[in-house]
Amino acid sequence: MSEISKEIRQIFSTAGYNFRQWHKNPRIIITFLLAFILCFLLSDKAVAFAKAHDTTLQIMEPFIWTFGDSNSILLSSLLLLLLFADLPYLSAGTPFYLMRMKRRTWVLGQLLYTAASVSIYMIFIFLSTALVCMTQAFPANMWSRTAAILGYSGEGEAIALPALVKTLEMSHPYECAASIFLLMLLYALVMAFLLLFFRIWKGHTAGIVSVFAFTVFGFLLNPENLKNLFRLPAELAYKARVWVGWLSPLNQATYHMHNFGYDLLPRLWQTYLLFGGLLLMLLICNLLAVRHYNFHFRGTEVL
Repeated sequence: MSEISKEIRQIFSTAGYNFRQWHKNPRIIITFLLAFILCFLLSDKAVAFAKAHDTTLQIMEPFIWTFGDSNSILLSSLLLLLLFADLPYLSAGTPFYLMRMKRRTWVLGQLLYTAASVSIYMIFIFLSTALVCMTQAFPANMWSRTAAILGYSGEGEAIALPALVKTLEMSHPYECAASIFLLMLLYALVMAFLLLFFRIWKGHTAGIVSVFAFTVFGFLLNPENLKNLFRLPAELAYKARVWVGWLSPLNQATYHMHNFGYDLLPRLWQTYLLFGGLLLMLLICNLLAVRHYNFHFRGTEVL
């Protein structure tokens, strides 16, 4: 039991050491600044629409409308490449950690750091969208008049705000926001774990290529893109929507691309299980890959 507790402490120590590298780190500061700017640009049109119609917003609605869309999820997740530019962290302290712990423990520390960093980043995204609309918002767990206008009049589609009717009818704001947050978090974790695996297995460039391939795959398997590209009739367009809804991780992370009782798209719990399975598989792959990872030390530098 003491051996297990010792390993757990070492895992947290490794993750904590990585977080200490955030202190006054320009790359970390720029990442969060860009994330806030992205949230402002994507959410501002919802606030502007509410002001133009002299209505209020539920405080979760800008987050729901902004990140219920696959393109917004894609843009926000790509900023993680900047956040994890140096993952796994190899510094002058790395040899001392490796002398005192197993490789398995070290990579578990990297994975814990990755998961915690993604969680902090997603919470920041969540709070930033709420901050943007704070002066125009109320906290009650009910949809606003602005949401009704956007959802039922079609004006939301005209200004690219995906306030879908089924979202309004099947859930409440806090429940919906929690589901979208969890979907985004799981998608970002899969991407970050994939990045770490390929960097350990094949090197830094392979990690970048793997993430771009992952995101491009999701972007190309967009129902609207396929419908327009192949000029699919309504029946085939629906079948294509169902197929890509199951196959694309990006569509799995999109709230309205789920089954709410009347189609064949994945249900939310099925998506959670699929992402959980992917994370478990990537965890095992990282543990196997680190066995063959070559650390090269020169003086106090790690190459």
